[in-house]
Amino acid sequence: MEMFKYTNNLNFMGKSKFALVVSVLLVLSSYIILATKGLNYGVDFAGGTVVQVKYTADAPIDVMREKLKSDALFDGASITEFGSADEVVIRMKSTSASVTVDIGDVTREALKGTGEYEIRRVDIVGPKVGSELKEKGVMSLLLAILGILIYVAFRFEWRFAVASIVALVHDISIALGAIALVGLDVNLDVLAALLTILGYSLNDTIIVFDRIREGVVENRTGELEDTINESVTKTLSRTTLTSLTTLFVVFTLFMFGGEIIHSFAFTLLVGIVVGTYSSIFVASPILLWFGFDVKKYHIKLSEKAKREADKQRMRDQFESGVM
Repeated sequence: MEMFKYTNNLNFMGKSKFALVVSVLLVLSSYIILATKGLNYGVDFAGGTVVQVKYTADAPIDVMREKLKSDALFDGASITEFGSADEVVIRMKSTSASVTVDIGDVTREALKGTGEYEIRRVDIVGPKVGSELKEKGVMSLLLAILGILIYVAFRFEWRFAVASIVALVHDISIALGAIALVGLDVNLDVLAALLTILGYSLNDTIIVFDRIREGVVENRTGELEDTINESVTKTLSRTTLTSLTTLFVVFTLFMFGGEIIHSFAFTLLVGIVVGTYSSIFVASPILLWFGFDVKKYHIKLSEKAKREADKQRMRDQFESGVM
Protein backbone atom coordinates (compact mmCIF):
# COMPACT_ATOMS: atom_id res chain seq x y z
CA MET A 1 0.00 0.00 0.00
CA GLU A 2 1.40 3.38 -1.03
CA MET A 3 -0.40 6.31 0.61
CA PHE A 4 2.36 8.84 -0.04
CA LYS A 5 3.43 9.11 -3.67
CA TYR A 6 6.44 11.12 -4.77
CA THR A 7 6.72 11.84 -8.48
CA ASN A 8 10.11 13.56 -8.18
CA ASN A 9 13.16 12.32 -6.33
CA LEU A 10 13.82 14.26 -3.14
CA ASN A 11 17.34 15.61 -2.62
CA PHE A 12 18.15 13.92 0.69
CA MET A 13 21.90 13.86 0.06
CA GLY A 14 21.88 17.60 -0.54
CA LYS A 15 20.91 18.00 3.12
CA SER A 16 23.40 15.42 4.39
CA LYS A 17 25.93 17.99 5.62
CA PHE A 18 23.30 19.79 7.68
CA ALA A 19 22.11 16.42 9.00
CA LEU A 20 25.72 15.54 9.90
CA VAL A 21 26.02 18.71 12.00
CA VAL A 22 22.73 17.93 13.77
CA SER A 23 23.79 14.33 14.44
CA VAL A 24 27.21 15.31 15.77
CA LEU A 25 25.64 17.90 18.09
CA LEU A 26 23.07 15.40 19.37
CA VAL A 27 25.65 12.66 19.96
CA LEU A 28 28.14 15.02 21.64
CA SER A 29 25.36 16.43 23.82
CA SER A 30 24.39 12.88 24.80
CA TYR A 31 27.97 12.04 25.79
CA ILE A 32 28.25 15.27 27.80
CA ILE A 33 25.01 14.46 29.64
CA LEU A 34 26.20 10.90 30.28
CA ALA A 35 29.55 12.21 31.59
CA THR A 36 28.01 14.86 33.86
CA LYS A 37 24.73 13.34 35.06
CA GLY A 38 25.43 9.68 34.43
CA LEU A 39 22.89 6.89 34.20
CA ASN A 40 20.55 6.26 37.11
CA TYR A 41 20.85 2.49 37.48
CA GLY A 42 17.76 0.83 38.88
CA VAL A 43 17.58 -2.09 41.27
CA ASP A 44 18.12 -4.58 38.43
CA PHE A 45 21.68 -3.31 37.88
CA ALA A 46 22.65 -1.47 41.09
CA GLY A 47 21.13 -3.94 43.54
CA GLY A 48 18.81 -3.06 46.40
CA THR A 49 15.16 -3.34 47.34
CA VAL A 50 11.98 -1.88 45.84
CA VAL A 51 8.66 -1.93 47.71
CA GLN A 52 5.53 -0.74 45.90
CA VAL A 53 2.73 0.46 48.21
CA LYS A 54 -0.81 1.48 47.20
CA TYR A 55 -3.05 3.52 49.52
CA THR A 56 -6.83 3.90 49.38
CA ALA A 57 -6.28 7.68 49.47
CA ASP A 58 -3.38 9.97 48.60
CA ALA A 59 -0.16 8.55 50.02
CA PRO A 60 1.12 10.56 53.04
CA ILE A 61 4.73 10.65 51.83
CA ASP A 62 6.01 12.98 54.59
CA VAL A 63 4.45 10.79 57.30
CA MET A 64 5.88 7.68 55.64
CA ARG A 65 9.39 9.15 55.70
CA GLU A 66 9.10 9.86 59.44
CA LYS A 67 7.82 6.35 60.14
CA LEU A 68 10.56 4.63 58.13
CA LYS A 69 13.30 6.51 60.01
CA SER A 70 12.59 4.32 63.02
CA ASP A 71 13.99 1.23 61.24
CA ALA A 72 17.69 1.10 60.28
CA LEU A 73 16.79 -1.09 57.28
CA PHE A 74 15.27 1.96 55.59
CA ASP A 75 18.27 4.27 56.05
CA GLY A 76 18.73 6.34 52.88
CA ALA A 77 15.45 5.07 51.39
CA SER A 78 13.71 7.26 48.81
CA ILE A 79 9.92 7.48 48.47
CA THR A 80 8.43 8.63 45.17
CA GLU A 81 5.02 8.59 43.54
CA PHE A 82 4.44 5.73 41.14
CA GLY A 83 2.05 6.85 38.43
CA SER A 84 -0.56 8.37 40.76
CA ALA A 85 -0.78 10.15 44.12
CA ASP A 86 -2.13 7.08 45.94
CA GLU A 87 0.71 4.77 44.89
CA VAL A 88 4.37 5.07 45.90
CA VAL A 89 7.63 3.19 45.53
CA ILE A 90 10.15 2.84 48.35
CA ARG A 91 13.69 2.32 47.01
CA MET A 92 16.59 1.17 49.17
CA LYS A 93 20.15 0.51 48.10
CA SER A 94 20.53 -2.07 50.86
CA THR A 95 19.00 -5.52 51.14
CA SER A 96 18.10 -7.55 54.20
CA ALA A 97 21.07 -9.53 55.52
CA SER A 98 18.81 -12.33 56.69
CA VAL A 99 16.87 -14.56 54.35
CA THR A 100 14.33 -15.10 57.12
CA VAL A 101 13.32 -11.44 57.13
CA ASP A 102 10.29 -10.60 54.98
CA ILE A 103 10.74 -7.06 53.69
CA GLY A 104 7.02 -6.80 53.09
CA ASP A 105 6.23 -7.61 56.74
CA VAL A 106 8.90 -5.16 57.93
CA THR A 107 7.40 -2.43 55.72
CA ARG A 108 3.88 -3.13 57.00
CA GLU A 109 5.10 -2.84 60.58
CA ALA A 110 6.98 0.39 59.87
CA LEU A 111 4.03 2.03 58.07
CA LYS A 112 1.41 1.32 60.72
CA GLY A 113 -0.78 4.33 61.36
CA THR A 114 -0.20 5.96 57.94
CA GLY A 115 -3.57 4.89 56.52
CA GLU A 116 -5.07 1.94 54.64
CA TYR A 117 -2.70 0.43 52.12
CA GLU A 118 -1.48 -2.79 50.54
CA ILE A 119 1.99 -4.00 49.58
CA ARG A 120 1.80 -4.65 45.84
CA ARG A 121 5.36 -5.60 45.01
CA VAL A 122 8.67 -6.38 46.66
CA ASP A 123 11.77 -6.73 44.46
CA ILE A 124 15.14 -7.62 45.96
CA VAL A 125 18.37 -7.82 43.94
CA GLY A 126 21.75 -8.38 45.55
CA PRO A 127 24.69 -6.14 44.56
CA LYS A 128 26.59 -9.06 43.02
CA VAL A 129 23.59 -10.14 40.93
CA GLY A 130 23.01 -6.52 39.85
CA SER A 131 26.64 -6.18 38.77
CA GLU A 132 26.42 -9.42 36.78
CA LEU A 133 23.21 -8.26 35.10
CA LYS A 134 24.87 -4.97 34.15
CA GLU A 135 27.88 -6.77 32.64
CA LYS A 136 25.67 -9.18 30.72
CA GLY A 137 23.50 -6.30 29.51
CA VAL A 138 26.50 -4.45 28.08
CA MET A 139 27.79 -7.70 26.58
CA SER A 140 24.43 -8.38 24.92
CA LEU A 141 24.52 -4.94 23.25
CA LEU A 142 28.10 -5.43 22.03
CA LEU A 143 27.40 -8.93 20.72
CA ALA A 144 24.29 -7.69 18.93
CA ILE A 145 26.29 -4.93 17.22
CA LEU A 146 29.06 -7.40 16.29
CA GLY A 147 26.54 -9.85 14.85
CA ILE A 148 24.93 -7.06 12.82
CA LEU A 149 28.35 -5.99 11.49
CA ILE A 150 29.11 -9.54 10.29
CA TYR A 151 25.64 -10.03 8.79
CA VAL A 152 25.55 -6.78 6.83
CA ALA A 153 29.16 -7.19 5.63
CA PHE A 154 28.32 -10.69 4.35
CA ARG A 155 25.04 -9.66 2.73
CA PHE A 156 26.17 -6.36 1.20
CA GLU A 157 29.69 -4.94 1.44
CA TRP A 158 31.95 -3.72 4.23
CA ARG A 159 31.00 -0.06 3.59
CA PHE A 160 27.34 -0.92 4.11
CA ALA A 161 28.25 -2.75 7.32
CA VAL A 162 30.23 0.18 8.72
CA ALA A 163 27.47 2.61 7.74
CA SER A 164 24.83 0.54 9.54
CA ILE A 165 26.97 0.22 12.69
CA VAL A 166 27.65 3.97 12.77
CA ALA A 167 23.90 4.56 12.49
CA LEU A 168 23.19 2.10 15.33
CA VAL A 169 25.81 3.64 17.62
CA HIS A 170 24.30 7.04 16.76
CA ASP A 171 20.82 5.82 17.77
CA ILE A 172 21.89 4.12 21.01
CA SER A 173 24.01 7.12 22.05
CA ILE A 174 21.14 9.58 21.65
CA ALA A 175 18.70 7.22 23.38
CA LEU A 176 21.05 6.85 26.37
CA GLY A 177 21.54 10.62 26.46
CA ALA A 178 17.77 11.14 26.58
CA ILE A 179 17.43 8.56 29.37
CA ALA A 180 20.14 10.29 31.41
CA LEU A 181 18.60 13.72 30.72
CA VAL A 182 15.18 12.84 32.14
CA GLY A 183 16.66 10.68 34.91
CA LEU A 184 14.92 7.39 34.11
CA ASP A 185 15.94 4.27 36.01
CA VAL A 186 18.05 2.03 33.79
CA ASN A 187 16.78 -1.50 34.32
CA LEU A 188 16.14 -4.64 32.30
CA ASP A 189 13.13 -2.99 30.61
CA VAL A 190 15.37 -0.22 29.27
CA LEU A 191 17.91 -2.79 28.09
CA ALA A 192 15.14 -4.63 26.24
CA ALA A 193 14.08 -1.33 24.65
CA LEU A 194 17.67 -0.60 23.53
CA LEU A 195 17.93 -4.04 21.90
CA THR A 196 14.56 -3.42 20.23
CA ILE A 197 15.89 -0.11 18.88
CA LEU A 198 18.85 -1.98 17.37
CA GLY A 199 16.50 -4.31 15.53
CA TYR A 200 14.09 -1.58 14.42
CA SER A 201 16.79 0.78 13.18
CA LEU A 202 18.65 -2.03 11.39
CA ASN A 203 15.47 -3.18 9.67
CA ASP A 204 14.86 0.35 8.39
CA THR A 205 18.47 0.67 7.24
CA ILE A 206 18.51 -2.72 5.49
CA ILE A 207 15.38 -1.84 3.50
CA VAL A 208 17.00 1.39 2.32
CA PHE A 209 20.26 -0.44 1.52
CA ASP A 210 18.39 -3.10 -0.47
CA ARG A 211 16.82 -0.41 -2.59
CA ILE A 212 20.17 1.36 -3.04
CA ARG A 213 21.81 -1.89 -4.15
CA GLU A 214 19.02 -2.51 -6.66
CA GLY A 215 19.43 1.04 -7.95
CA VAL A 216 23.19 0.59 -8.32
CA VAL A 217 22.71 -2.64 -10.29
CA GLU A 218 20.08 -1.07 -12.59
CA ASN A 219 21.86 2.25 -13.10
CA ARG A 220 25.39 1.52 -14.28
CA THR A 221 26.27 5.03 -15.42
CA GLY A 222 24.48 7.24 -12.88
CA GLU A 223 26.00 8.98 -9.88
CA LEU A 224 25.72 7.25 -6.52
CA GLU A 225 24.20 10.38 -4.96
CA ASP A 226 21.33 10.34 -7.47
CA THR A 227 20.82 6.62 -6.91
CA ILE A 228 20.62 7.10 -3.13
CA ASN A 229 18.12 9.96 -3.51
CA GLU A 230 15.97 7.83 -5.80
CA SER A 231 16.18 4.79 -3.53
CA VAL A 232 15.31 6.68 -0.34
CA THR A 233 12.42 8.42 -2.11
CA LYS A 234 11.02 5.06 -3.24
CA THR A 235 11.14 3.69 0.32
CA LEU A 236 9.85 6.88 1.92
CA SER A 237 6.18 5.85 1.76
CA ARG A 238 6.93 2.56 3.54
CA THR A 239 9.18 4.31 6.08
CA THR A 240 6.53 6.95 6.84
CA LEU A 241 3.73 4.41 7.35
CA THR A 242 5.86 2.06 9.46
CA SER A 243 7.24 4.81 11.68
CA LEU A 244 3.87 6.52 12.22
CA THR A 245 2.01 3.32 13.09
CA THR A 246 4.80 2.16 15.41
CA LEU A 247 4.97 5.58 17.05
CA PHE A 248 1.22 5.55 17.61
CA VAL A 249 1.37 2.20 19.41
CA VAL A 250 4.40 3.10 21.53
CA PHE A 251 2.95 6.53 22.39
CA THR A 252 -0.25 4.83 23.54
CA LEU A 253 1.84 2.56 25.80
CA PHE A 254 3.73 5.61 27.09
CA MET A 255 0.55 7.53 27.92
CA PHE A 256 -1.72 4.76 29.18
CA GLY A 257 0.52 1.75 29.88
CA GLY A 258 1.23 2.73 33.46
CA GLU A 259 4.39 3.58 35.33
CA ILE A 260 5.68 0.03 35.17
CA ILE A 261 6.52 0.31 31.43
CA HIS A 262 7.13 4.06 31.35
CA SER A 263 10.91 3.70 30.91
CA PHE A 264 10.50 1.04 28.21
CA ALA A 265 8.01 3.12 26.20
CA PHE A 266 10.01 6.36 26.53
CA THR A 267 13.20 4.67 25.30
CA LEU A 268 11.35 3.21 22.32
CA LEU A 269 9.80 6.58 21.46
CA VAL A 270 13.21 8.21 21.26
CA GLY A 271 14.69 5.21 19.42
CA ILE A 272 11.99 5.05 16.72
CA VAL A 273 12.31 8.76 15.88
CA VAL A 274 16.12 8.69 15.86
CA GLY A 275 16.27 5.31 14.08
CA THR A 276 14.04 6.50 11.24
CA TYR A 277 16.12 9.65 10.88
CA SER A 278 19.45 7.79 10.93
CA SER A 279 18.50 5.26 8.25
CA ILE A 280 18.06 8.18 5.83
CA PHE A 281 20.44 10.90 6.97
CA VAL A 282 23.22 8.92 8.68
CA ALA A 283 23.60 5.47 7.14
CA SER A 284 23.03 6.46 3.49
CA PRO A 285 25.42 9.47 3.33
CA ILE A 286 28.22 7.38 4.86
CA LEU A 287 28.28 5.33 1.64
CA LEU A 288 29.18 8.54 -0.18
CA TRP A 289 31.76 9.65 2.38
CA PHE A 290 33.44 6.22 2.36
CA GLY A 291 33.89 6.43 -1.40
CA PHE A 292 31.59 3.63 -2.54
CA ASP A 293 32.44 3.23 -6.24
CA VAL A 294 29.59 2.12 -8.53
CA LYS A 295 31.95 1.03 -11.34
CA LYS A 296 34.10 -1.09 -9.01
CA TYR A 297 30.95 -2.63 -7.56
CA HIS A 298 29.80 -3.64 -11.06
CA ILE A 299 33.24 -5.10 -11.79
CA LYS A 300 32.98 -7.08 -8.57
CA LEU A 301 29.52 -8.34 -9.55
CA SER A 302 30.80 -9.32 -13.02
CA GLU A 303 33.72 -11.25 -11.53
CA LYS A 304 31.39 -13.02 -9.12
CA ALA A 305 29.02 -13.95 -11.96
CA LYS A 306 31.97 -15.22 -14.01
CA ARG A 307 33.16 -17.42 -11.13
CA GLU A 308 29.67 -18.83 -10.70
CA ALA A 309 29.46 -19.53 -14.44
CA ASP A 310 32.85 -21.29 -14.39
CA LYS A 311 31.75 -23.45 -11.44
CA GLN A 312 28.51 -24.33 -13.19
CA ARG A 313 30.37 -25.22 -16.42
CA MET A 314 32.77 -27.48 -14.53
CA ARG A 315 29.83 -29.08 -12.72
CA ASP A 316 28.04 -29.73 -16.03
CA GLN A 317 31.19 -31.23 -17.55
CA PHE A 318 31.68 -33.49 -14.56
CA GLU A 319 28.07 -34.70 -14.69
CA SER A 320 28.35 -35.38 -18.45
CA GLY A 321 31.66 -37.24 -18.00
CA VAL A 322 33.68 -34.71 -20.00
CA MET A 323 36.72 -33.40 -18.13
